[in-house]
Amino acid sequence: MMLTKQLAILSVCLASLASGSVYAQATDPAIGIWKTIDDKTNQPASLIKIEEINGVLEGTIIKTFPRPGETPLVYCNLCKDERKDKPILGMKIMTDLKQDQSGVWSGGKILDPKEGEVYKVKIATEDGKKMDVRGYIGIPLLGRTQVWYRAEQ
Repeated sequence: MMLTKQLAILSVCLASLASGSVYAQATDPAIGIWKTIDDKTNQPASLIKIEEINGVLEGTIIKTFPRPGETPLVYCNLCKDERKDKPILGMKIMTDLKQDQSGVWSGGKILDPKEGEVYKVKIATEDGKKMDVRGYIGIPLLGRTQVWYRAEQ
């Protein structure tokens, strides 16, 4: 009887710890689905799903919105790594971002599938609805920032 009660308490404690861990991950404002905007048309370009896996952020293309009259990019023809000629949908384009003490995620890489180039990246969310994504070469000063918007679910 005593052992059964202890096992029940242990189970509740472990369940609480597990759900607390899931809750902590789910509350990070960077995690979720983000809409990228085409610089030329100012229209949605893609949806990127950002997930935290073992303390590291990864971003995967889950949908693209081709420009009107443009042939959609289906494969990463210009990629120079193992992603060359692989399908764009389902492709990891953002990897290895780690969070610093100020809440900024950095130290990772981001792929521009249209150009096939890989850049260093850092991201920061302002209010959970907008995210600054800075791709750069060398130092963040030498780069460009895009604003991504949380996708409506």
